[in-house]
Parts: sequence; structure tokens; C-alpha cells
Amino acid sequence: MKYWKYYLLALLVIAVDQLSKWAVHTYMQPGMPGEIPLIGDWFKLHYTLNPGMAFGVELPPPYGKVLLTSFRLVAVTGIAYYIYRLWKTHAPQGLVWCVAAILGGAIGNLIDSIFYGKIYDNAPFTAPTPWFHGQVIDMLYLDLYEGFLPASWPLVGNMHLSLWPIFNIADAAIFLGVMFILFNQGKFFQHHEEQKHAHQPEPNQHRPDAEAAEVA
Repeated sequence: MKYWKYYLLALLVIAVDQLSKWAVHTYMQPGMPGEIPLIGDWFKLHYTLNPGMAFGVELPPPYGKVLLTSFRLVAVTGIAYYIYRLWKTHAPQGLVWCVAAILGGAIGNLIDSIFYGKIYDNAPFTAPTPWFHGQVIDMLYLDLYEGFLPASWPLVGNMHLSLWPIFNIADAAIFLGVMFILFNQGKFFQHHEEQKHAHQPEPNQHRPDAEAAEVA
């Protein structure tokens, strides 16, 4: 299967991500009324919409979302090619699998941005067109802590803190792929450089008989 196995992992991430978003949109209500506890009170399903980037950050309207979506489209194209280059240069399989998971997550959220404004009619009211203005569906909520920091703490006293945002399968794939690369970067990239040098052709060496022939 050569390098295609890595793209199959990306497709699997996309399929699971999109199926989970369809199920949440079909069977849940946005916000608290549709919240479903999974593990106690700290891990729940909570249907919400993310109009921009991570943590709800948005670019200025009306064309900020189009620029963001266009950037994501360029980024996933680059990541897809990077997977091929990693395979071609004999990079560690663990590194390539991680990049494939990141690719699947990036495409999963890109699909939301491009199509969900039209398919699920979830584009903001101010959007000039539903295309490229879809909002990302998030549903996995790790409610580890939410409250106000002690008033006695310098600078951050009385500040509201929520430790975990609500995310989706695509976000989880990107996060896990990036974190695994960070924790193993020494092993991954040192091995990659060694493999690149090992597969490079050695420079031609001068043979004594050839040098003697040139002198003659």
C-alpha cells in the first residue's frame, strides 16, 4: 500500500468526525438542554457551534471567515504533500502516522467551514453567503474546572477560568498528533536525518588508476 495507508488513516478520522457531527446535529439540541453526561459530570456531550478558530477566536467580518477557510485549504494541501515527502525520505512511521492524523482533523474541520453553512444552515446571520461560512460543530466537553480564581491571587484574582474548551473528533486528532510529535521529536527527527543520509548516493571517489590515466 506504500504511502496510501497514511491517507487512509486521514480518511478514517474524517469519517468518524463527520459521522459524530451529523449524529450530534440530528439528535441533540444546542446548549445545555441537550447535554448528555458520559463519565460523571466532567465528560459530557454538549452541542455547540464554533464560528472561528480554536477557543472561538474570529477574524473580522465579512470576509475574515473566507480568509480563514482559504488558509485552511492551503494548509491541508501542504500537509497532504508533506506526508508523501516524509514517506519518500524514509521518515519514522510514527511521525508520518501523526501527520496523517493531523491532516484528517484539519480536513474534518475544513468540511464544516466550507459546507455546513449550506448543509446545516448554521452560518451566522451576518454572513454574506452560506458557503465558506459554516460553523464548526463541537460536542466533547471535558468539564474539569470552571469558576473564579481566588481574589487574593495577584493580577489574576477574580478572573473566570475554564480549563477545557468544547472540542470535536477532528480537534482531538490534531491535538494528539501534535502532542505525540512534540514528545517524540528528538527520536523522530534524529532518525529522519539519519535515514535521509543513509539513502543518499555517496559521492564518486577518485580511483588511483583513473588519476594515473589522467596524468599519462
